[in-house]
Amino acid sequence: MNTYQQSEPESQLKVLRLKNKKGVDLEILNFGATISALKFPVKGKMINVIVGPEDPQEYLSTVYHEKGKYFGASVGRYAGRISGGGFELNGKKYSLWTQNEVHLHGGKFGFSYKFWKVENQTEGADPSVSLSYLSEDGEEGYPGNLKVSVKYTLTEDNELKIDYRATTDKETVVNLTNHVYFNLNGHGTIDNHQLQVNSEKILEVDKKQFPTGNLVSLEGNPENFREQKKINSIALDTTFVLEKQEEKENIFLKGDESGISLKVHTNQPAVVVYVPEDLPDNWRYKKEIGERRAAICLETQNYPDAPNHKNFPSALLKPGEEYHNSTTWKFRINKH
Repeated sequence: MNTYQQSEPESQLKVLRLKNKKGVDLEILNFGATISALKFPVKGKMINVIVGPEDPQEYLSTVYHEKGKYFGASVGRYAGRISGGGFELNGKKYSLWTQNEVHLHGGKFGFSYKFWKVENQTEGADPSVSLSYLSEDGEEGYPGNLKVSVKYTLTEDNELKIDYRATTDKETVVNLTNHVYFNLNGHGTIDNHQLQVNSEKILEVDKKQFPTGNLVSLEGNPENFREQKKINSIALDTTFVLEKQEEKENIFLKGDESGISLKVHTNQPAVVVYVPEDLPDNWRYKKEIGERRAAICLETQNYPDAPNHKNFPSALLKPGEEYHNSTTWKFRINKH
């Protein structure tokens, strides 16, 4: 079952737990630097707002890899799709692993399927855990030895701060994100969740979901969530271009039953909002979920396929520079 066992001492599955003074519980796996659960005390019971397999061992299974849903995982070296089987850098073409002509979320065995090293864990006020991974030059076709880290901090204000950082010894491309599936009710469907995304444009895509390079106005588009509204049955696998606002949150999500809401602040230029129509039934989930549209992903990141579009924000990372994706999830509980 354990397809990805590595020889290093840290290649044993660990469940890391953080708890703040308000009783919020966070579970992180060292496999994929994965967020596997986040539980809030609401009216005498714990509500888990994260959708994922109940048994941590399932993340190591062959079927988990085959289904490719990346539950709560850290995604890299490049989140999203890359077209054309790779990209060109400094006049050299780098070929990447593809399936059906698509390179997705870092390749066949991207960061989501690697054991990360636990660097540090703190307790007390604002507990945190830091993990790291070294992606060697040529892994999945990418150039450069890339040192990656993530720090998860659970604050006493019910915030989860996520900081991805990376450095390289050779010019490369980087785009990291977290692929958590939210359901703020703790069960059922997300269709009655309220969603707001501070965006006026989305990326136009072709039949393979590759960006064409064009930005499309959301005016008159059902996917326009500039004003808060119910998600309903709108199909979403969409890259929203976020407006630059240093202090304001870019994204808002609210469960219609639990009273739990989420505001997202990020330094990234986009968010991929993804609602799977269904989820695999190959394992038990940590909580009861609906048969259809049980969760929503809010993947804060750079544009997919940016290495192949000069008009997109650059994904280039050079030696001596540091990549930084800073995203904060601010949760609130309406007690009424």
